[in-house]
Amino acid sequence: MQTPLALSLGDPAGIGPEVAAKAWEQRVERGLVPFFVVGDQRSIEAVWHGPVARITDPADAIACFDEALPIIQVEDAGAIIPGEPNPAGARCSLDSLELAVGLTRSGAAAALVTGPVSKAQLYGIGFTHPGQTEFIAERCGVSKDKVVMMLAGPTLRAVPITTHVPLKDVLDHVSVDLIVARARTTERGLVRDFAIENPRLAIAGFNPHAGESGALGREEIELIAPAIERLRAEGIQVEGPLAADTMFHARARAKYDAALCLYHDQALIPLKTLHFDEGVNLTLGLPIVRTAADHGTAFDIAGTNQADPGATIAAIQLAAFCAGNRARAA
Repeated sequence: MQTPLALSLGDPAGIGPEVAAKAWEQRVERGLVPFFVVGDQRSIEAVWHGPVARITDPADAIACFDEALPIIQVEDAGAIIPGEPNPAGARCSLDSLELAVGLTRSGAAAALVTGPVSKAQLYGIGFTHPGQTEFIAERCGVSKDKVVMMLAGPTLRAVPITTHVPLKDVLDHVSVDLIVARARTTERGLVRDFAIENPRLAIAGFNPHAGESGALGREEIELIAPAIERLRAEGIQVEGPLAADTMFHARARAKYDAALCLYHDQALIPLKTLHFDEGVNLTLGLPIVRTAADHGTAFDIAGTNQADPGATIAAIQLAAFCAGNRARAA
């Protein structure tokens, strides 16, 4: 019997419930595998009037998926008003996430797709993790330093070596060891989750024109080149440091399977320019498959029927693809 995917709804006042429901509406035309959502049913009903089926066992999602959106109920989110987050909703989003992680770790769900949460609201109820990724890693028994965020679209996979770090502080966080560790995890993820037998990596330079042989900065010489030498000695195919302004056009992208970038915007600007409505956040290095739509709660449009489910659909499709590759390799 097919194992369904788990989708946590995120903050009930955000667009997570709406895009999950719209994804279910497009299940046939987009070829989606069965999934169930985890959260408060009222958050769905506040923005959508389609059929919902409460279940308690994830396996029951298979039987009812054609007729209704399956949901495992999490009590309760307090008053739910789209666009107006509150502490009760934040607690519900956290409870939904924890339950969905547990079901995926147990094998009751084939993969985890996480809906958008409000970090500000979560911090207000005592959440101490930088984000959902670090929370999931902890629940899976993996150090946050061992996981990698990959942004994936149809023609580009990009990995920021540092993530939510002010640009002026990036070099305080980058080291040869960090570059090597991120590249190793990326290479293993491409093999395990994408079934790419011999992945090709590209590493962006930090400075304009990749430093111009030291004339515009020595980070390429002192940090990136030594990391590349170590990776090549381990048998990993890697090119770089490459000038970031010329490595994302179509011909350049055809030469690698993933691009590693030194800082957040260096990776996310090309990804979002190319695939704004299809970008998927994939966490590499976990014992489970976890994806997420690469957008936030969008409280400003919640409840207005304007939310585009494209990224959530892409996240469901990628989660199913990766879970299938892992199952076939097992």
